[in-house]
Amino acid sequence: MQNQRREREICVEAKKMMACCSSSLSSPQSLSLFSKPSKSPTLCPTSMRSRFRASADVPDFLSADWLESRKKRPFGPRLGFSAEEAVQHQLDSLKYNDQPRQDYGIEVMYRFAGFDPFERSTYFGPFFDLGQFERFRRIFHHSTYRVLLGHKERKILSSLWVKENRFKQRVWIQGTRPEEEEIFEFTMVQRVGGSWDGYWLTESLLHDGDGFAGGLAY
Repeated sequence: MQNQRREREICVEAKKMMACCSSSLSSPQSLSLFSKPSKSPTLCPTSMRSRFRASADVPDFLSADWLESRKKRPFGPRLGFSAEEAVQHQLDSLKYNDQPRQDYGIEVMYRFAGFDPFERSTYFGPFFDLGQFERFRRIFHHSTYRVLLGHKERKILSSLWVKENRFKQRVWIQGTRPEEEEIFEFTMVQRVGGSWDGYWLTESLLHDGDGFAGGLAY
């Protein structure tokens, strides 16, 4: 009997010890001994407010007319221009060549030019590689074509419709230097198909004579 009573007491004590160990392991303090507490990925409201506050404090460096300036396109061919208007706008750009910046008028001429920049062009008569704007610009500063830059007067000598989509116009130009005058011929072609469909572009701008008799380094 004593042996049975002793065995029951040992069993009860063992159950108590097991219950105590299980309760201590389930507590947060005991878990921290065996594993690191996990960090929550969610942001607290305070940190979110600080984030939005920081973005609101970024200064605005854009000018007041930034949006309007973005809407303005560089001047060049327009679908509504006729052949005569396209020639007139190009001559106006050359007359005021350095407005609003140096050689801006030549930039306008380059936008109206209808040649392929990857092929040699007869835009000025002889075959020239005009794929780079700098080469195009240098020719306008040649002694023959420079009369167009800032010219004082001009007069249309003749206009000819070669075809429905091909137009030629000869113009007399008086330059700013004494006795400086030359005659040039515009050939305008209206594109059919492609992204330039309906636009009048300049096929050639020829000097009425041998404009490159003395050679040209471009």
